[in-house]
Amino acid sequence: MLTFTTNSRTDRIPAEERARVLADPGFGKTMTDHMVRIRWTRDGGWENGDLLPYGPISLDPAASVLHYGQEIFEGLKAYRHEDGSIWSFRPQANAERLQRSARRLALPELPTDDFVESIKVLVDADQDWVPDYGTGETSLYLRPFMIASEAFLGVRPANEATYYVIASPAGAYFSGGIKPVSLWLSTDYARAGDGGTGAAKCGGNYASSLAGQVQAAEYGCDQVVFLDSSTHTYIEELGGMNLFFVYRDGRLVTPQLTGTILEGITRSSILQLGSEMGLTVEERRIPIQEWKDGVASGEIAEVFACGTAAVVTPVGTLKWDGGECTVSTEPGEATMKIRETLLDLQYGKTADTRGWMQRLV
Repeated sequence: MLTFTTNSRTDRIPAEERARVLADPGFGKTMTDHMVRIRWTRDGGWENGDLLPYGPISLDPAASVLHYGQEIFEGLKAYRHEDGSIWSFRPQANAERLQRSARRLALPELPTDDFVESIKVLVDADQDWVPDYGTGETSLYLRPFMIASEAFLGVRPANEATYYVIASPAGAYFSGGIKPVSLWLSTDYARAGDGGTGAAKCGGNYASSLAGQVQAAEYGCDQVVFLDSSTHTYIEELGGMNLFFVYRDGRLVTPQLTGTILEGITRSSILQLGSEMGLTVEERRIPIQEWKDGVASGEIAEVFACGTAAVVTPVGTLKWDGGECTVSTEPGEATMKIRETLLDLQYGKTADTRGWMQRLV
């Protein structure tokens, strides 16, 4: 396992300022005092890491990431439990997904143990930034990412890369509280295509979703939902969340992974929880017409989106050019049960019988 050299910040953000931020953290607005950095070269492999003061990254203007977008990232949270300890939810799964993303983007794979240790090093240094237990749906959001840092304008995989971890205190992702969100059905844009990078967690996928998100806002919707790029028939995911459908007959259905959909950690957890709750879990291709018809007939009882940032968010209305349908104006029973089960586990309110929680501090 790699070791880490500590270079602590001497001018940490004052406690009074930190308390003000923690009282109303928003999402991703304020960064903590430190960051982690690990360098990699093709000849030397991974170097030992550094804990550094948070600050700007110096890059050569010819760095590959700036020209060819060779980068990947992850997102996970640190939760304060009632006894003051700090935990994370399935960080090994994030490490494994980062490795899959690295393979697709031709970047080096960081070993799982080193990924988890990098998280621990940063959270230990900045543990005062983890919101107190009992302050609502608050946490410390962790953003590991890797960039191609070699200065070279040829089109080939970079021979140098740098991995970082930064952190930011976070409140609820949707400031309006737990209420069904509205979605715009994008028919002009696709998030990813066959053979592309849709299954990797890389910035390009999110950049390609932004025009659809802008369009959704123009139609008064909170988020955008994308269809497959080949036939424009099957539901894939939102710009940054997976989708689930709860049917009247007890089925819990989500779009199957086709190589164009990100395999969410929350998604995979919900598949297991749904089965434990007695729901019949299905992963399959879902035609967009099935959503419209299912809401009209009452066969689809609930729709929700999920992801690390938003956890589980009920979906109310789907709008498209020429129509709309509303499944519910209130969060559904199954949606809220799954949501509460996840949150209670993450904040240590229920026993972790599945081995999903990892103590960081």
